[in-house]
Parts: sequence; C-alpha cells; structure tokens
Amino acid sequence: MTNSVAQAGEELAGFIVRYPKLWILTGAGVSTDSGIPDYRDADGQWKRSPPVQHGDFMASHAVRQRYWARALVGFKALSGAQVSGAHKALAALEAMGYVELLVTQNVDRLHQRAGSKKVIDLHGRADTVSCMTCGYHMMRHAMHSEMAHLNPRFAALDAGHAPDGDADLETDFSDFTVFDCPRCGGILKPDVVYYGDVVPPARRLAAQAGLQNAQAVLAVGTSLMVYSGYRFCREAHGMGLPVVSLSLGVTRADAMLSHQWRAPLTPVLEEAVRCLEAR
Repeated sequence: MTNSVAQAGEELAGFIVRYPKLWILTGAGVSTDSGIPDYRDADGQWKRSPPVQHGDFMASHAVRQRYWARALVGFKALSGAQVSGAHKALAALEAMGYVELLVTQNVDRLHQRAGSKKVIDLHGRADTVSCMTCGYHMMRHAMHSEMAHLNPRFAALDAGHAPDGDADLETDFSDFTVFDCPRCGGILKPDVVYYGDVVPPARRLAAQAGLQNAQAVLAVGTSLMVYSGYRFCREAHGMGLPVVSLSLGVTRADAMLSHQWRAPLTPVLEEAVRCLEAR
C-alpha cells in the first residue's frame, strides 16, 4: 500500500518502539538519493542489462576489458557519492539503541560513512580489489589511476552513470589495457560478490547470528529479488519474527510481510527518527 510520509513515519516509529532490536536489510534504494542508480524498477524488473556474471568476468579477457573500461568512467559516481538522509537516519536509529545489526546489499560503504557501526557488507565493498591468484590487495582508486595512465583515451570519455560504479558506455573495448596484479600478473577483481558467486560463509553466518538476537526485520530500499538478501527474510519469517518493508515498489517477500510502507525512503526514515526523539 502507498502511505503518506507523515503516516508512514509515525507507523514505522511505532513499530520500532514495539520491536526495538531491529535487524535491518538495506538495498540500492537507500543510495539513490546519493546519486547512485539502482538496478530495478518499482515492479522489481531490470531497468538495464543485468550486471556482469562472476564466471564471465573470470573466464573472458574481453569481458574484463569492457568491465574495467566502463568502470574507469562510471566509478567516479560511486567514489564521490555523499551520504543521504536515509543513511543518516539509519545511523541515528543505531545511536538511539534500536539496531541489532544492519546488513547491506550495497557495496558503496555509505552506511559506515554516515556513522553506522553495526554493519555487514553482505556483497562486499567496491573500493578495494584483490588478485584472484595470489591475494594481492590494493585500493580501487590506485588501480584506476594505473588504468587511466594506460588508457588515456578511455579516461577522457564521459557517459551516464550506472549502478555500482558502472557506466552506460558502449564502444570498441578491444584496445583497452587491463591492469593486472603487479605481483603475479593474475586477475584483479573488486572485493564484491558478483552474480553467480556466493556470499562468503563467515559473512553469512555473522548475519544469521545477528538475526538470532533480533526482534524484527526491517527491509529498506530493496526489492529482495536477490536470494542472498531474501533468504534472511524467509528465515526470520520461519522464526516467527515480524518482517516489514519500506520501499517504493514490490518485493519478493510481499507474501510474508507483516506490514509494507510504499513511500519515499529518506523522508519517512527522517520522520520516524523525529517521532522517536519526541517520545
């Protein structure tokens, strides 16, 4: 159902008071106000081509050329993004003692920059890269500097921003020089869980442990179409915990939601914080 901001914020505040140990799952919708595009529309359908598959990235040099050429243009939006009101409101909820754990499907680290401390980056982080052969680790901006030096023509291009540091760029990528591991020459990959890959077991178990101590689940800005996030809502529902959602559209978990607020994220979260502060 669609709610007014005031009504949704007040209802959300009331829910938080009833269940003050929240396990929060966030998705791309939390970062759209930071200028980072999301993948899906209000019906949960792809807005653009699905992101790169792990197997394709690892198996094909041409795929890596296309990926890194587009990233050289598009990553500026991700690295330069500022925290949104939604990030700040969720950090405020943690400071007020209402957050047992925040699990994010985003890779932008904006929750941490907003002040949230109880955070698990379920799908990793986009600001670092690692060698898939020897484990060499480096910051993403350093790798991009190397690639810009190797590919001045691509570094000078501009294109529309796409999710997770990608760009809507289509051209001939065959002469793009990929920067490989400086230690062993292996494939460098962002420390992100790509489609077709799996969340590291330790990360998944840490998220599940937090769920055991929570009183309710709040999904924010996510369609829950990706199983790695949806699974936790399903587990919580099986445990008898209330599961609620704040988003602009449908979710994969609609049938198991105790309540759903379809309203703009940032103003609703800010209104909920105001209501809680006034109690």
